[in-house]
Amino acid sequence: MISRRAFISSALATLGSGPAFANAPTYTPRPKMRGLNPLSPGRDGLKAVLQGAKISGEVVCAVADARSGQVLETVEGDKGLPPASVAKILTTLYALDSLGAGYRFSTRLIATGPVQNGILHGDLVFVGGGDPTLDTNDLAELAAGLKSAGLREIRGQFLIWDGLLPHVASIDPGQPDHVGYSPAVSGVALNFNRVHFEWKRAGSAWAVSMDARTEKYRPEVFTSKMAVVRRAAPVYTYAEHSGIDQWTVASSALGNGGSRWLPVRNPALYVGDVFQTLARSHGIALPTPKQIDRLPSGTVLAQHQSAQLSQLLLAMLKYSNNLMAEMIGMTASLQRGGRPTSLSDSGRRMSDWAAQTYGMQQTHLVDHSGLGEASRLTAHDLVRALVVAQQGGVLKPLLKPIYLQDDKGRPIKGHPVKIAAKTGTLNFVSGLGGFVTAEDGRELAFAIFSADLPARDRISRAERERPPGARSWNARAKRLQHALLLRWGQVYGS
Repeated sequence: MISRRAFISSALATLGSGPAFANAPTYTPRPKMRGLNPLSPGRDGLKAVLQGAKISGEVVCAVADARSGQVLETVEGDKGLPPASVAKILTTLYALDSLGAGYRFSTRLIATGPVQNGILHGDLVFVGGGDPTLDTNDLAELAAGLKSAGLREIRGQFLIWDGLLPHVASIDPGQPDHVGYSPAVSGVALNFNRVHFEWKRAGSAWAVSMDARTEKYRPEVFTSKMAVVRRAAPVYTYAEHSGIDQWTVASSALGNGGSRWLPVRNPALYVGDVFQTLARSHGIALPTPKQIDRLPSGTVLAQHQSAQLSQLLLAMLKYSNNLMAEMIGMTASLQRGGRPTSLSDSGRRMSDWAAQTYGMQQTHLVDHSGLGEASRLTAHDLVRALVVAQQGGVLKPLLKPIYLQDDKGRPIKGHPVKIAAKTGTLNFVSGLGGFVTAEDGRELAFAIFSADLPARDRISRAERERPPGARSWNARAKRLQHALLLRWGQVYGS
């Protein structure tokens, strides 16, 4: 058995300061084909791919042999661009190293006093353990656990503690208020900190509901309110009043009916609200929930544990869930060196860890999901980490299979080049990183980042959900990615 430190040190010997990166050729010399063809070995073939993309902004990329770390091809490999959700690859490695694949998040209900004859003489405390996957079904099980413990009544308060992690009102405050992919973050979450808003036509008006639904339950929510207002724009407005999320929606946007998930800004009170309803269904009347800053000591009455971290990371990468990335990443920071003060502080800690562990000296991340546009990641830095991760065998099984597409975006069925990677998409930002298995079975590690930052800077906050031109730009960026992967899989594996 060799130590983890010794393994990483030996693996990095072929990367960071060695010839594989310091003096790496930008291509592998091979017999040159006639004409400027994307599958031509060397610079001409790569030039043909980039010219054919017709994409504005910047493109950086690198591909290396996953076994030796030898760089085979690179374009501006040391230039940092926003990684978008490709950053979740680094979050995955950070969490595995800090917490371990078998780590489970625990949510507890504790009593600060004795339970006698079914009566709690003290407070009931809901203790958030940083579980990003807690849902209404899990709360129902916790409520049933209280009943099984013999609890019928409490004489004290119902308290919610979410202070394990710092409270963040929105992962990226620059996003529109109503987008569900940028909710609040804290030490507790429910249904990915989203509330279900549904509307139906009711004569000349609309009937609206806000609930915390799952496939089993549909409890009404009182900590999020919606009012229909007769106006043309904006579609949504948001304000907070005494911990209540107050929404309005433009009547002109509703049509005859529909639904969508809206973000929750006060996770602690949201959890308390829903749990109070579920406890009532078991005959346990709880007082109005109250958020607290300090965790009191007490006796555990019921608890829920998440699935193992490896399973959570698999889901996080597959569905690119931002809340999962942030809560897992901040918990990893907590485990390594105390409670982070903010999301950006935790992102900085992960960047420092990446520099120490993989030699990623030019990596600067402001969060763990990649939603923050101020993050920067280079193609060379990511490839460094991918090569070492592949030698350890921990990352590739968690990545999503991606099928090569032709120039019209259609999957190429049965293609011998196989890809396991993580995508990343923001408006006018696109990334892809992972592994490509070439036609002859050779394993390659790659990173591709594209960004038109001036175009992104011109987007107003209100346009962030569907800005003009972003969809077509991102489609061209994805076609470029697949053209590069097709090239690498054939040129370096035949």
